[in-house]
Amino acid sequence: MRISSDIVGARLKEYTTLATWRQTTNYAASVGDMNPLYFDDLREGGIIAPPMYAVAVSWPVQQNIFEYLETPCPPELFRTMVHYTEYIEFFRPIRPGDRLLVGGEVAAVIPRRAGTQIVFKFQVTDPERIPFHTEYAGALLRGVTCDDGGRGADSLPAPPGGSPSFAAPAWEDDIYIGKEAPYVYDGCSNIVFAIHTSPAFAKSAGLPGIILQGTATMAFAVRQLVNREAGGEATRLEVISGRFTGMVMPDSRIKVRLLGRKAGDRGVHLYFEVVNGLGQRAISQGYARLSI
Repeated sequence: MRISSDIVGARLKEYTTLATWRQTTNYAASVGDMNPLYFDDLREGGIIAPPMYAVAVSWPVQQNIFEYLETPCPPELFRTMVHYTEYIEFFRPIRPGDRLLVGGEVAAVIPRRAGTQIVFKFQVTDPERIPFHTEYAGALLRGVTCDDGGRGADSLPAPPGGSPSFAAPAWEDDIYIGKEAPYVYDGCSNIVFAIHTSPAFAKSAGLPGIILQGTATMAFAVRQLVNREAGGEATRLEVISGRFTGMVMPDSRIKVRLLGRKAGDRGVHLYFEVVNGLGQRAISQGYARLSI
């Protein structure tokens, strides 16, 4: 299969959904994040969605991306698609009852050694077009060749200064990933893909067994970053990003490591990684920005 970078700029049909308290609280519970901001509906102002709920908002579009592309594209192109990178910039939290409009475009097509990376830019707003967040979701099309040199890589957002080197992690948290974790996340997030819940499907894809969703791994990391570095104030999280570079198996442990932090004009910059039970990086080049 082949793809051309001419698809860059292609618009996506708009998708509309409603955030409900059941969806937002279930998402937080799926990664054991019991921050009162997500659950205590007696608090003044009510509850908010956890930041990583953003990936559940765009999932229905990503799951059926060929149906949402205004430029016709064969469905076969996306059958080997795996999540590769994630970058989200937050402008304000989602609250239960908010109506969400999801629009977007193809932001980049980049040749890679194992295939072609395609990046979708999702802009999530309310009906008055006031933004909630912008997400850049990158996927690797395994075995798909780019016909040209690619396009759009220079327009993608990136952490300031790349990933600096630090002498030693500022802290490290060890988290157990239970056998049930992929199923709980699947059911609570409605991010459904059989590679995470069907051993037979996972084996047919060449994997030793089912694996934890990459966005779940990132949600565990966000839980630790918000609770340890922002005092639980999730609204301080302005950016989260990372690259999915390793598998997390159920019934194993991960380590969330804060590699270092830097204060800057735009806030506090956090650099992190997540390591799986085999000592491999499950999330590389992790970055978060907190408001001051």
